[in-house]
Amino acid sequence: MEVEFTARQVRISKALRTQAEEGMDRIARIMGKTTHASVTFRTQRHLQIAELTVQARLQKIVAAGEADTFESALRAALAHAEHQALRYRDRQLANKRLPKEEKVLTALPVARPKARRTATAPDAEAATPANGASGRTGIAVHSFPASTTLVEPHIIKSAEAIALKPMTVEEAVKEAEFRDRELLIFRDPAGDLYVLHRRRDGHMELIEIP
Repeated sequence: MEVEFTARQVRISKALRTQAEEGMDRIARIMGKTTHASVTFRTQRHLQIAELTVQARLQKIVAAGEADTFESALRAALAHAEHQALRYRDRQLANKRLPKEEKVLTALPVARPKARRTATAPDAEAATPANGASGRTGIAVHSFPASTTLVEPHIIKSAEAIALKPMTVEEAVKEAEFRDRELLIFRDPAGDLYVLHRRRDGHMELIEIP
């Protein structure tokens, strides 16, 4: 793999160059078709920084390492880049296996029956049912009743859902809880009519009747 080195106000030793090339070769074996890689060494105050960029056909990896020496910084950057390359390879393998799993889960196509061959006279007589019906395979069809049975609701008259005296909304909520009612009709002190009922989620809903 082609590796481009850049040194910013530092000197790259032969051992450092060899370490970078060996690390890039490991990453190239993981990612496959790697086209280009660059390594940059620079110094920031008392830190030595190594920055890596690996450009593959469909993926770009960027990693950096900081340490007291360039060797340690390069080692950290290579480890970070190698970890990214492994994740990229695993993701590619998972994407390649996905269509096969979908094919296994997909239902088999329904085979259509072939056209019947013209039978000879003896075969035709043997294949014809006694009642004269054709030899086609029948399909069971579930039929529903033409009319559904309607059940009349059982209506019970009750006056317990009506509050006789005016009350506020807070008093109406307490009154409904006290009566253990899901519905309460009441008037407020101003004379406006309201309906208070409990919804299925447990919340109380207030409806103002115009």
